[in-house]
Amino acid sequence: MSDKDIKKEQENEELQENTASVEENGQEETQNEEVTAEAEGATENAAEAELAEMKDKYVRLMAEFENFRRRTAKERIELSKTATQDLMGNLLPVLDDMERARQSMESAQEVSAILEGLDLVFHKLKNVTQQKGLQVMEISQGDDFNSDLHEAITQAPAPSDELKGKIIDVIEKGYTLNDKVIRFAKVIIGA
Repeated sequence: MSDKDIKKEQENEELQENTASVEENGQEETQNEEVTAEAEGATENAAEAELAEMKDKYVRLMAEFENFRRRTAKERIELSKTATQDLMGNLLPVLDDMERARQSMESAQEVSAILEGLDLVFHKLKNVTQQKGLQVMEISQGDDFNSDLHEAITQAPAPSDELKGKIIDVIEKGYTLNDKVIRFAKVIIGA
């Protein structure tokens, strides 16, 4: 064989080796691509499963919150309907006493007996309301006007210079319920 033939054979062998190595690399790349695609698919499936789980948790949480909101609204309505039940139960004996006093007034001959009976009913009513936290505002002539507690109806000439801008008369008492003003005292201020 000549040198040319030997060179050609070597080139053919190299070409076959290169072709075989390219085919092996191609198969490896295809396998790597398949493995990569499988890994990406598994990651996508995991992400989709996690997303579905989060959506399910969100829907359940929203439903639970909506049920809580409805339940508390219902409880609030029920509480407002029965809030005065205790007070009304305590006022029933006073109402009974007023009914008896009215019946006794029709046949009573003595005014002092009627006044004494009404006085007893009044004290009973006052005790019931005080037990529930109702307090009368103590206001006297000469006290400073306080717009948080008093409502000025009008101004009148002050009997003395010391009473100018101060309370000179109380028209209607004010009341607080558990330290919250529920009715302002109506007063006249000296001018």
